[in-house]
Amino acid sequence: MNSELMEILRRVDTPTVCNAIEVAQGKRGFDDFTRGTMLCSAPEGGAMVGYARTARIRAVTPPDEPADVIRARRMAYYRYMSEGSRPGVAVVQDMDVPHAIGAYWGEVNTNIHKAFGLSGALTDGVMRDLGDLPEGFPVVAGSIGPSHGFVHVLDFDQPVEIHGMTVAPGALVHADRHGAVVIPEDVVPALEEAIATLMRSETIVFDAVKGRQITFDEFEGVWAAFEAART
Repeated sequence: MNSELMEILRRVDTPTVCNAIEVAQGKRGFDDFTRGTMLCSAPEGGAMVGYARTARIRAVTPPDEPADVIRARRMAYYRYMSEGSRPGVAVVQDMDVPHAIGAYWGEVNTNIHKAFGLSGALTDGVMRDLGDLPEGFPVVAGSIGPSHGFVHVLDFDQPVEIHGMTVAPGALVHADRHGAVVIPEDVVPALEEAIATLMRSETIVFDAVKGRQITFDEFEGVWAAFEAART
């Protein structure tokens, strides 16, 4: 992906990306996005975008493997997160959902992952330390909680599922306070123009209705122009 498209993706929100994918595909029905309400540590901070570095964790019960095995896996996980294509996004599934209690994403882990060059974290699990997370590393999570519980890494570099959205390692992910979306590889070459087309078409509506009062007859003409501009 070229740097210009990456910068555009950082500037737009996730709903815009979902709409632009449908413009690029020429149809409705795209559904590779999260379901339900997610929480964002920095709702006004803009979007995170990058290639997924995936892992799974658990925290409700202690691990049943030897401590040295758990530690070795954790360090192998950190090595994995430090590598790979950039920009990158840590995408971590909590296997305790819907009863997740272990806040893996707090002040320590966010600073570590930011230092690895990652752009943010996406999880269906728990985040904490909301006043102390580093600037420029948003976390989009399933819930907020105070404790890390018995959190430990189960595996990494495997497909994961976040709120109904499957994410393969290396998938291009876009996320913000609305949730997240996986951008299909075959759409990427057309995505910049699709976003531009979407913006132009929406401007037709906004120019006609924002701060104004119009009749239905006027609206019919505006809507016809809007639909024509999107196709």
